[in-house]
Amino acid sequence: MDKHIYPAVFEKGEVKGYTVTFPDLPGAITEGDDIEEALTMARECLELHLYGLEEDEEEIPLPSKPTSIEVSKDSFVTLVEIRLGPIRDEMMNKSITKNVTIPRWLEREAAKEKLNFSQVLQYALKERLGIKDK
Repeated sequence: MDKHIYPAVFEKGEVKGYTVTFPDLPGAITEGDDIEEALTMARECLELHLYGLEEDEEEIPLPSKPTSIEVSKDSFVTLVEIRLGPIRDEMMNKSITKNVTIPRWLEREAAKEKLNFSQVLQYALKERLGIKDK
């Protein structure tokens, strides 16, 4: 499923801002200086948490009903909706750093030709794996 809606608990901070937790997702915690920032951070937190569960091949728990969640007088429950598709796309296209080992003479020759090592490696990997650019 691509769309997920989970209840989030917004708890008013002692001085300012809000702490946001997701009762169904232990460890999914964030905060914001005001309601708007807290809601933005809650969406991002939910996206990354569910993406992480999916990547680790862990079961994504079903969300609770908002009415079943009890909160203190300085807190409230609201629903946070996200779609995992755009997050998957973003994360899969995120650049990562890999160390490679090549002979010194090869590095020198490539440097003389001003080759971009990342581009050459990507090209070679795609060629080897039979992947065509879209």
